[in-house]
Amino acid sequence: MKRLAIAATTLLAVVGSAKADSVLVLNSEDASYSILSRTTRSELQRLPVGREPHHLIPTPDGKEVLIGSTATNELLSLDSKTGERRRVLSNIIDPYQLAFSGDGKWFVTVAYRLDHVDIFHADGLKLAGRIFIDGLPSHMAFDAESKTVFVSLQQSGRLAAFDLATQTLKWNVPVGNTPAGVIMLPDNKRILVALTGEDGVAVVDPSDGKVTGRLQTGKGAHNFWPKGDGRHWFLSNRVEGTVSLVDTQEMKVAGSIKVPGGPDCMDVTSDGKELWVTQRFLRRVAVVDLEQMKVVASIPVGKSPHGVFMLKSGPAAPASPLSPAGGPLRAVSTGSGTTR
Repeated sequence: MKRLAIAATTLLAVVGSAKADSVLVLNSEDASYSILSRTTRSELQRLPVGREPHHLIPTPDGKEVLIGSTATNELLSLDSKTGERRRVLSNIIDPYQLAFSGDGKWFVTVAYRLDHVDIFHADGLKLAGRIFIDGLPSHMAFDAESKTVFVSLQQSGRLAAFDLATQTLKWNVPVGNTPAGVIMLPDNKRILVALTGEDGVAVVDPSDGKVTGRLQTGKGAHNFWPKGDGRHWFLSNRVEGTVSLVDTQEMKVAGSIKVPGGPDCMDVTSDGKELWVTQRFLRRVAVVDLEQMKVVASIPVGKSPHGVFMLKSGPAAPASPLSPAGGPLRAVSTGSGTTR
């Protein structure tokens, strides 16, 4: 308790330094998150969070960032502009991956450890339905109408589609070995699934899950992030140690960047000049200059860094209308977990 009290006191001093040029990084095996400075390319502070934090997302209004801690079944809410802690939301079971639908009506978490998909009403985070499905549900994407969520099943080599309104399974089909990252392209007619076990991408028809094409990218193809032009996406090849730039109109690899140490999650700076990439095996975050297409810095962080998020500019914003299920902000336990 004394350790947590010291951490909470330290937090008050660091909040002011977490400004527009700051970056959040989740250290999944340290039960912590790092606040990094874009300007100095250094770690400003490392703070405790629930065990096994893997992914984080902004709320639909952009005011808050939610961190999912899978081993402690909770979400930590941070101010998206300052990084200040707002509250802990409890009883969100094994929130490995988390996302809001495009219309902001639905909030979905996938329980990688416990094999289920939870669909919540985003307003108040009330659970609408829990769907159990074997195969290690991993990553997800929504269709443009916010009617369907598509979830990769990493162990079974399948992709599943769920109806959000009825919380039912629409289809569950094989797509390839060890599917991970999933994206819906802007045309709403093609899904891309990163196949970690096949070193490339499957192109999938969202209506029935049929694989209509494939693209080789690099060994251990794992996760996507948009470049921001509506056409190109970055794809981390975790085993090979590269990031591919995929042209989704011509379905070809338009470029490749060497990023050693298990590149995983990514985010692009608001000016589009840099790509920040977590290096899972090196306990570092790589900074890629997108004009030079090469790593220009690598910043030490905690153990097994996973999710990464750029803080927004401006003063702190009012809190989002999320359910205060966890009550007021409280001390967060620390510990270690496993890499996924």
